[in-house]
Amino acid sequence: TRFEGVEPTNNAVERALHHGVIYRKLSYGTASEGGSRFVERILTVVATARQQGIDLMDYLYDAMVARRDGQAAPALL
Repeated sequence: TRFEGVEPTNNAVERALHHGVIYRKLSYGTASEGGSRFVERILTVVATARQQGIDLMDYLYDAMVARRDGQAAPALL
């Protein structure tokens, strides 16, 4: 079934996952569960920021300042 405005393939998803796959291949993964969680989370932030046109370094800076000041991280949605 086809729906107007919906791509018939999953190319957008494959493109979003591509950076994580390349990272894992080049870095040989992580050595700990905590390292794996960090990579999962930072790659999610990178992909979300890219999709929404948010400057990644600005977002990360704002998130670290918020953490330092005991506030919630800025929303990515």
